[in-house]
Amino acid sequence: MVRAAVLASGDGARLQPFLDALYFKEIPNIELVAVICPQRDAYAMTRALNAGVPAYVVDPDLFPTNTSHSMAVANKLRDMDIELVILAGYGRPLGVIPYQFRNRIIGTVPFLYPAFDGTEGDVHRAVLERGIKVTGATAYFSDGDGGVGGIILQKAIDVKPEDTPETLGQRVMEKCEWKLLNEAVRLYCAGRLQIRGKRVVIREEEKDE
Repeated sequence: MVRAAVLASGDGARLQPFLDALYFKEIPNIELVAVICPQRDAYAMTRALNAGVPAYVVDPDLFPTNTSHSMAVANKLRDMDIELVILAGYGRPLGVIPYQFRNRIIGTVPFLYPAFDGTEGDVHRAVLERGIKVTGATAYFSDGDGGVGGIILQKAIDVKPEDTPETLGQRVMEKCEWKLLNEAVRLYCAGRLQIRGKRVVIREEEKDE
């Protein structure tokens, strides 16, 4: 079993579909040990507790710098013997965490990396302003700086003429990010992800004889 923890913030909109997938046993060979949030009143905490998952707060206001806060989170993860860290809408800098969990942090971004990487402000508004016809999301392993490292999966959807930044963002999250995160974690827990240089290779599923 892969011992995993989720880092989440805010309302937990990206956390709930993952919790649902675990409830319906769609991701075998995983034990979700904890959800860690930076805010005590985050609804992500409530979602975790409702699912029977222990939820912990590591409050950044108690630490002098982002680095010291990330060290506290990393220590909490190590104390719980976590193998896999899952980012589900985590709004804090990762700091030192990627150095201590190299190739063991999975997250998503709401665009087809590397397109629109580094965009300031609303990426969905930028997509619409540029007249892009196809957008989507990317599941990845975090690199040493906490950004997008090895790309695990990508999923695209069409941009509709009537889309607003809000409708497009909601559809990217529901149709792409939710599915990609669950599938990327499932592949990791099945031992099917291999890192070769900067590339992530998905091994074929072994067939029963």
